[in-house]
Amino acid sequence: MPKASIHPNYQDTNVKCACGNQFTTRSTHRGDIVVEICNACHPFFTGKQKLVDTAGRIERFRRKFAKSDEGKKAEAAK
Repeated sequence: MPKASIHPNYQDTNVKCACGNQFTTRSTHRGDIVVEICNACHPFFTGKQKLVDTAGRIERFRRKFAKSDEGKKAEAAK
């Protein structure tokens, strides 16, 4: 038995992931814990690689180089 006066309160805590997965664990944290990646959606545990596009960077990259490719084709046609 741990001494009541020196140990923090260790209680059940709900963990919610951005993928929708929820589970209960024990923690000294008060309230729910919200995480971005859990064991159900992490590529290391699932074996599946996910492409996470943050703030549209991939689309911005494709638009940038699509314009340069069009310019090269126009010069080659002249």
